Amino acid sequence: MLRAGIVGLGWWGRIITTTLSNSSRLRLVAAADVDPAAEKFANAHGLSFTTDTNSLLTNPDVDAVILCTPHTLHCDQIIRAAAAGKHVFCEKPLSLAHADAMRAVAACNTAGVVLGVGHERRFEPPTLDLRDAVDAGELGTLLQIEANFSQDKFLSLPADNWRLSEKDAPAGPMTATGIHLLDLGVSFLGRPVTVLARVATLGSELRNGDTLAAMVTFATGTNLMISAILATPFEGRFAVYGTRGWIEIRDKSHPENPTGWTMTRQIGAKDREFVDYPASSGVRANLEAFAAAALGEGAYPMPQQQMIDNIAALEAIFKSAKSRTIVPVERATGL
Repeated sequence: MLRAGIVGLGWWGRIITTTLSNSSRLRLVAAADVDPAAEKFANAHGLSFTTDTNSLLTNPDVDAVILCTPHTLHCDQIIRAAAAGKHVFCEKPLSLAHADAMRAVAACNTAGVVLGVGHERRFEPPTLDLRDAVDAGELGTLLQIEANFSQDKFLSLPADNWRLSEKDAPAGPMTATGIHLLDLGVSFLGRPVTVLARVATLGSELRNGDTLAAMVTFATGTNLMISAILATPFEGRFAVYGTRGWIEIRDKSHPENPTGWTMTRQIGAKDREFVDYPASSGVRANLEAFAAAALGEGAYPMPQQQMIDNIAALEAIFKSAKSRTIVPVERATGL
């Protein structure tokens, strides 16, 4: 059993705490938040509480930390946790800059601790089946991916919330939802090389934009088309097209409260297939995979090169959205 402390008890930190309440692999024992009012939630879940993150990082009863904090804090907190000998699970995005992602990964490798990232979409059952189909060659040569992750949950946030700030959330929907699609694209297509992005505010007062479209081109020439909107009801769709067929996954509900998925398969001239998947928590599956790796039970199933490439492409999207030009993606070396 891996003993963990969680830093940040906001919206997503509370979801993670509840999700892990009966896990047999990872047990939360401590929490930290800058808001003293969060102590009530922590105590209700049997967690010790502090407003001092450093106190949690040096707690001898904590083997690992889960970071649910503003994006700009991630790199420094990862480095500090690694220096304290703690395994680190960081909510997405790992950082907002390619150089910081490399620093965070290097710090964990130097300290000999496991680094996990909150990209739960990789761990959802239909995504795992899609991965098997692609690896088995069922779709043939991959041609293009179309992906959409949209929601309107942020419309009710106060204007000064960090999730809406230019500092922590540039390019509007990208750090909220688009980053998950980018990560999946990297997992299927490999090295991203250029991006072209557009962001606009069309249906809200969100100052960083509520509607994003991005095209990411990979070294193979294949494109990932990302749509992410913060002013429309929830939609989740991921479709992979190949020379032999295509597979589309649609969420039935937001990953916050998953109720399942529908997969549509069109392979050659065969009859189209529809497969329903029951609810399953990719959030929990990801965290338990992280716990298994921290306990020495195998490697964490997300290559570090992909962690870094994802952030390199994210940073390029930020630049492209501002310049309205095609931007090259920096490439990490030496891993």
